[in-house]
Amino acid sequence: MDQQFNLPQRQSPIGVLVMFFDTLQLWARGLWPVLLIYIVKFKDLNSVYLFLGVAAFLLIVALIAYLKYLTFTFYLDSDNDEFIINEGVLNKKRTIIQLNRIQQVDINQSLIQRIIGVYELNVDTAGSAKKEGRIKAVSHALAVALKTRLLVNEISKDQLPSHEEALVNSVEDDKPLVKISFLSLLKVGITTNYVKTFGLVLAFLITIFDNVKKIIPEYDLSDEDLESYIDQGLALKSIGFVFFVLIALILMINLIRVIFKYFDYQVTKHNDSLVLSFGLLSTKSTIVKPEKVQIVTISRNYFQKKMDTLEIKIKQATSGDRQNNKSIIEIPGCDENEKAAIFKFLFRNIPEKGIQLKPNYRKLVFSLFLFIVIPALLFFALANYVDSSLLDYVFVVPIYVVFIGLIVFFGYLNNRLYISDDFVIKQSGAWDIDNSIIDTAKIQGVTTSQLFWHKNADIGSIIIHTAGGDLAFQLGNFTTIKHHVNEWLYKIETSDSNWM
Repeated sequence: MDQQFNLPQRQSPIGVLVMFFDTLQLWARGLWPVLLIYIVKFKDLNSVYLFLGVAAFLLIVALIAYLKYLTFTFYLDSDNDEFIINEGVLNKKRTIIQLNRIQQVDINQSLIQRIIGVYELNVDTAGSAKKEGRIKAVSHALAVALKTRLLVNEISKDQLPSHEEALVNSVEDDKPLVKISFLSLLKVGITTNYVKTFGLVLAFLITIFDNVKKIIPEYDLSDEDLESYIDQGLALKSIGFVFFVLIALILMINLIRVIFKYFDYQVTKHNDSLVLSFGLLSTKSTIVKPEKVQIVTISRNYFQKKMDTLEIKIKQATSGDRQNNKSIIEIPGCDENEKAAIFKFLFRNIPEKGIQLKPNYRKLVFSLFLFIVIPALLFFALANYVDSSLLDYVFVVPIYVVFIGLIVFFGYLNNRLYISDDFVIKQSGAWDIDNSIIDTAKIQGVTTSQLFWHKNADIGSIIIHTAGGDLAFQLGNFTTIKHHVNEWLYKIETSDSNWM
């Protein structure tokens, strides 16, 4: 099979179209203010010049896309066990990836790629916070064969042909270990990301309004006009109606995002791995190997608990200064039985909560002081010494105190560290309760700290380091923490687990 990749080869010829749309999208993002001006001033433009300009622009994009296709080659250097990618039109780039550093190889397919009939292959390595190798247009058979060869260090060489054949012909026919139903996706869509979606909607509306004001002077509004308009609007519409519309918009956006991203989510067991595939317009296929799994997080809130649904997030072995949140593998909409099936495969047994560590009450007091007392004092200081008109909004203070106080209080109640012989479970969250699970055999290091004024109270903090990230717990019983740290350090010294 190495002979297939030993010589430099290009992507599929039809991949020129992928290059074209990719380049067009890249340029459109950089030139969107200019494009917006042309759209607004469309009636004032000469149609002939406009047509010639658009045609010239598309011709340049097509030429660049074709040059990108010609200059992009990839091959395997079997002598040095390296995967090499050459690319670049003016600035030549040569990427050399050691096979033994490859952590993950994903096969994805966007809407354009699906229409054209090609696939994208992404290579993720240890030591990088982004995808280090990306091939955007190859056939499915070639993508799977190359993926198998790149992961040769994970598979014994005498198994390569059968493994490749199984991936190409049999994975799709295997019975899914977990199949997320459309109803489960609906449950996830209406019970998650309220605050995040609200922030995105608000930021989007503010950005659009600011850009329209800059581009179209005739629609420029003074602050007095805007305040007058808002006052009239609130007089005509009830606050309850506005709130209802906002909630409906947030739920609709969440539903669309979840369905488009996770449609037809299937988890299939294949040999010693889990194969995950999902997506409506853009499909993604990735592999999860139990030995590379570092942190598994179960996330659910009150509504999800009543609906028997939860979300699983998996962090695999990575390295680098910054963790890439986009690399986190998510399995949404699982029920308890599906969670148990996944955990039995990843951990060989179901993690149980052991000894419970609670944070000292000082953590609650400090959080209340930091998030309530200081902001309230700052507000009244600004109102008294800088701008007295701020006192007109003093009614917001008790609302803020109650809201943030509840978040801090429930966050404190849910903040726990559970320690058993084989697992460490960190529980946290005020509304969405997260339980992050670490196999103690995969702990790479432990950092403990204790401030001198905490010695008499026998409390301290701990940070557990893994190849997939860190878990921190503050102000727990320091004697108990040190006892378990000694046990973990012994396991670190004697462990021969292969997380790479």
